[in-house]
Amino acid sequence: MKVFEFFKQLLAPVLALYHPDNLKKQGPAQSFGLILLTVLVLMFLMGLWWSREPSLFDVQAAAQKQAEYNNDKMVPGYVTTSTLIEMVSLLRNKSGGYLSNDIMPPSIFMDDMSNWEWGVLQQIRDLSKALRNDMSRSRTQGEDPDLAKAEPKFNTDNNSWFWPASEEQYQEGMVFLERYRHRLAAPKNNTAQFLVGTRNLRDWLEDVAKRLGSLSQRLSASVGQMRMDMNVDTAVEDDQDSIPQINEVEDKTPWMVIDDVFYETRGTSYALIHFLRAIEVDFNSLLEKKNALLILQDVIRELEATQKTVWSPMILNGSEFGLFANHSLVLSSYISRANTGIIELYNILERN
Repeated sequence: MKVFEFFKQLLAPVLALYHPDNLKKQGPAQSFGLILLTVLVLMFLMGLWWSREPSLFDVQAAAQKQAEYNNDKMVPGYVTTSTLIEMVSLLRNKSGGYLSNDIMPPSIFMDDMSNWEWGVLQQIRDLSKALRNDMSRSRTQGEDPDLAKAEPKFNTDNNSWFWPASEEQYQEGMVFLERYRHRLAAPKNNTAQFLVGTRNLRDWLEDVAKRLGSLSQRLSASVGQMRMDMNVDTAVEDDQDSIPQINEVEDKTPWMVIDDVFYETRGTSYALIHFLRAIEVDFNSLLEKKNALLILQDVIRELEATQKTVWSPMILNGSEFGLFANHSLVLSSYISRANTGIIELYNILERN
């Protein structure tokens, strides 16, 4: 009761400002200014709350919880499928919900979180494609009907606000994944499968390496790099007597795009951490047999380092050895090492 009285006395002067008599006394202009300022402050606070990135979670514990709830058996592939489902659910139900397709403030000003969502969504699309094409069937078998319906749902335009809304399509895709998971875990299952083989994992790792390599390059370009322009004029190329001129061009990320690339990479890394942890569980016997488990764990550790708290109010873009930090280059170093590990893991699986 004393706490309630304390807050009541503390807020009394603030609430008095919005009393109709006080607003009438201040006049239309000042009243409008006060209300506008209040709305802007509330929107700012809401934006801060919605900008919080979700915490990492234990994929095996989350899958076990779902298995107990649905009376399912934990079979190979259950953790990977459950993690994919959980990631889609998190994208829709995190703080503020799915923001990329919002058309009202404060969401339209929160491009950092939209880019974070885009990074997560790309990994959802890649894994759902791999699950449909590689992990759930051999080369000579037909595709799983539920996975064939789920994957196109995740490829809906991420900015679609209405008819169909992006999050509604992702929800439908999640339902198809749940159906596949339920059939996979059924005691007398003969309709769904998850193949724990070298080829089934290798193709997805190749896609991951391409994603990480591209992000590392875009992050490094924050300070600008001189590169050789390999686009030779065809007329010069056909002329045997002429010497083709190779020019240097500067590859530099525009200043307004630097934070977009940074948060897209954070989102990509967030999703990959969980997907790789799930792969570690479902493909554990294969990875141990190939002596590749430690490499995978090193990759996960590098990606976990990308999720450290950013204490700066903005993404800094200092020069390589300048006075100020360059957050993009720091993030690029983690991504590059993780990508090296993914490529090494891919090569081990390919050799064997």
